[in-house]
Amino acid sequence: MRIVEIREKTVSIASPIANAYIDFSKMTCSVVALVTDVVRDGKRVVGYGFNSNGRYGQGSLMRERFLPRLQEADPKTLVDEKNDNLDPFAIWKCLMTNEKPGGHGERSVAVGVIDMAVWDAVAKIEGKPLYRLLADRYRGGKADDKVWVYAAGGYYYPGKDNSALQDELKSYVDRGYSVVKMKIGGVDLAEDIKRIEAALEVVGGDGQRLCVDANGRFDLDTAIAYAEAIRPYNLRWYEEAGDPLDYALQAELSKHYDLPMATGENLFSMQDARNLIRHGGMRPDRDVLQFDCALSYGLVEYLRTLEMMEQNGWSSRRVVPHGGHQMSLNIAAGLHLGGNESYPDVFKPFGGFADGTAVVDSYVGLPDVPGVGFEAKSELYAVMQELAQ
Repeated sequence: MRIVEIREKTVSIASPIANAYIDFSKMTCSVVALVTDVVRDGKRVVGYGFNSNGRYGQGSLMRERFLPRLQEADPKTLVDEKNDNLDPFAIWKCLMTNEKPGGHGERSVAVGVIDMAVWDAVAKIEGKPLYRLLADRYRGGKADDKVWVYAAGGYYYPGKDNSALQDELKSYVDRGYSVVKMKIGGVDLAEDIKRIEAALEVVGGDGQRLCVDANGRFDLDTAIAYAEAIRPYNLRWYEEAGDPLDYALQAELSKHYDLPMATGENLFSMQDARNLIRHGGMRPDRDVLQFDCALSYGLVEYLRTLEMMEQNGWSSRRVVPHGGHQMSLNIAAGLHLGGNESYPDVFKPFGGFADGTAVVDSYVGLPDVPGVGFEAKSELYAVMQELAQ
């Protein structure tokens, strides 16, 4: 059993949208096909991976450092003999050979892409959906049969007024999402309040159907000003007010805002996640952690992060990953997370779930397909299959 070849390419996911910090006019992502010599149902097993939106493609790092290490390794050292399968932990260790600790930036994305492809292959070799494999190995065989999801959108578009924002969010509600998220921080506070009020008119509820996301834009004074202005609306959560590594800002903000907050999508290692929990003032009874496996060294590291959370008194149910993709959905179901982000209309074909997946009151099921389930998402699988062939 061995990895025969790993192929990668960079693809565009550009769009005219913007959040408070960046636009996506030149956004790219990496796609990987990990070809094995294992045959299942008459076909060679190929594992696929890609990175989430917000970080660019990592082809050069993979070609220059990480893929050569796998190619040069003794194939026997990458095999899990107990399970007669590839060993994701041994492969991860090989990828990270001669990498110094710290500096969890772009390399965490490159490794995360490869790691996703490894786990896709491992689950296919075992003949199980990934979420079932994870539940069997790490949760006593019990997986969630459905996952809570929310619709992420409400970006700033050129010429987009509040009426257009309402139309977008209403379309999510009409498709079965009971909770939606919109961006803030791209205009001044007074204008954002008008946008929030416009959104609440169409999503209904007492504020718990709406989340807001500043994408790390605010300094402390601005973060507090927004907190005071939005508190009366009782929103589901207030997300990433300040720089993701400014734990002091987050801790101070928690003293001024007693309602739920969310952050963590731009923390790419167990150590950074641990620093957030130690020093960020996050509250395990209400706040939400949004670590994204595909950006943070992959599932091998994610398992370490979940273990660290448990040691610090946090339930895995407080994790709702960023990214809106099938990998996070499998992790949520298999490892008992609190839900998953969803992108109904943006970052195609990488965002979203299997074809025909029904959203019912913000819950979705998963297909009974070995691996991550990319084969059940035709538009995405066409991109991946082209790379594999």
